[in-house]
Amino acid sequence: MPSSPYSCVLWDVDGTIIDASVGILRRLNVALTHFGHPAPTREDLVHWIGPPMFESFQAQAGMTPEQSSEAVAFYRTLGKADGYTTDVKTYPGVPELIRDLHAQGVPQATASSKPEIQVDALVDHFELRPYFLATVGATPDESTLASKADIVVEALKRLKERGADTSRPVLIGDRHHDVEGGNANGVPVIFVEWGFSDAHEGDDAAFRAVSADDLRTLLLS
Repeated sequence: MPSSPYSCVLWDVDGTIIDASVGILRRLNVALTHFGHPAPTREDLVHWIGPPMFESFQAQAGMTPEQSSEAVAFYRTLGKADGYTTDVKTYPGVPELIRDLHAQGVPQATASSKPEIQVDALVDHFELRPYFLATVGATPDESTLASKADIVVEALKRLKERGADTSRPVLIGDRHHDVEGGNANGVPVIFVEWGFSDAHEGDDAAFRAVSADDLRTLLLS
């Protein structure tokens, strides 16, 4: 039987487990146009998917923090109207790997910059709830718990509270924010290349995976 070199696994969500790009692009088009900014192209999504939206509205649209807060609130109303699960799909092979890790007794948690209410909706939508010991995401307004470093700390805390061994964790993610958040906490990162990132974003990751099969080899051996 395969076993894992890691005592627990933390998962980013957007770009790692789930491709929500169609819905994100549609909502960004509506939100940015509403606030008088140019609508983004699909190529622009590399700058939007991964970081907290509060940061992205400032960095990509040049908004002030106050304007960004207003834009995030508007954007979230659009997501709520969609039900959070419209136009989303999982990446090939990833749900199966999550299930197999669970079958091997490896505790898992999400560690996402998406609001936790959205993470919960997506986990339930794809029937992945039984395989996660904790689902962790950002606070709704992205003001209290938003940075990936803080979210990694919270995910490990919740796993430990539920009796999981957190002595050898690993974080799976597709953006430099994941790499930085993991490294800030001494958590090795496996950088997956099927998400919305430039290849160089994974330069400081411990490992890379170009497919779910690659990731499986790293997580179950």
